[in-house]
Amino acid sequence: MNADKSLLFIPDISGYTQFVQSTETEHSRHVIAELLEVLIEANTQELALAEVEGDALFFYKEGEIPSQEKLLAQIETMFTAFYSHLKMLEKNRICPCTACATAPKLRLKVVAHCGDLGFIEVQGNRKPFGSQVIEAHRLLKNSIDSDNYALISNDLAQNIGLPLHYCSKVFQFESGFDTYDGKNVDYMYALIERENLTLSAYHQAKEVVLDRPPKLTTRKEFPVKASVLFEYITNYTYRSYWVKGVDKFEYQENQVTRAGTEHLCVINGKHLNIIAVTREAAPGELVYGEMTTSLLPFDVFYQFYTIKPVEDGKSMLVTETYWETKSILKKLLIALVVKRAFTKNGTKSLTDLSNFIRQREGLNVES
Repeated sequence: MNADKSLLFIPDISGYTQFVQSTETEHSRHVIAELLEVLIEANTQELALAEVEGDALFFYKEGEIPSQEKLLAQIETMFTAFYSHLKMLEKNRICPCTACATAPKLRLKVVAHCGDLGFIEVQGNRKPFGSQVIEAHRLLKNSIDSDNYALISNDLAQNIGLPLHYCSKVFQFESGFDTYDGKNVDYMYALIERENLTLSAYHQAKEVVLDRPPKLTTRKEFPVKASVLFEYITNYTYRSYWVKGVDKFEYQENQVTRAGTEHLCVINGKHLNIIAVTREAAPGELVYGEMTTSLLPFDVFYQFYTIKPVEDGKSMLVTETYWETKSILKKLLIALVVKRAFTKNGTKSLTDLSNFIRQREGLNVES
């Protein structure tokens, strides 16, 4: 093993260009950002991150190459983390958009190379530079008939003593080569089968079942399609425009809302932890719900938004509110004061939501 050589390591999300071009831009951006963060967190070998390159990460380890066992474990860890996250996105999805629906079709490829590195400093950032860096990136453009593989250059394989036809549960390597600028570059590659990975456990949000009528129900028609209205309601960026009386909303900006995601409402300095939930929807309907146990005087509080398409590209929103409380005093307080206030505030919020959407969509505002 040559201790002077450095490792070059590039995980690249396959299908990124088509995914972004054929789906809703904002949600596709969030999905890719989440996946890149997952890959960064799966960096177990303390690799330095040189750059985020759109759909790829460029890692390196200066003057050091991990052992065969550590390198293969790093590759397997990244594939496992990537597909574990995609499985969670698929199982907890509530958004109907194309980006969220097709995210599980994304794939991952990893290219690992080695060589002598030079460095260049740009605006205070030190980055790898030189022919080996160029070669590592060119190896992403290869003749492998798959978008889901690990590729290790022969130079790197020789440095770590990796046999040409190494075989394990996850890796079954084959030999290959491609020609770049008249030079043959040999490599080993293994197609990665998701079934051979031990995916990480994740919390799968369960559908809420409420076998009783709601305490409050409101209905309002909106001048946009059901899917558009769903985005306005579930995108927390818009909350402050139509939910009044809240000091601040705290949420993960680079995350698509799905069952189990959380956000905080700060009201008079008090933090309300709210969890996104869902329940069974009738055909053609979209359902989004929220649950909290930190809203007084309720023990448990649910609010569901059911969106139904209607004629002429419009949609009907039905909000249903449920709550539970065991205390007789709390029940009395709710009956005398809280229920009336919730009815008034709920109606006002839907009017504000309608006006906000009309302004965003260039329509006439309600009087």
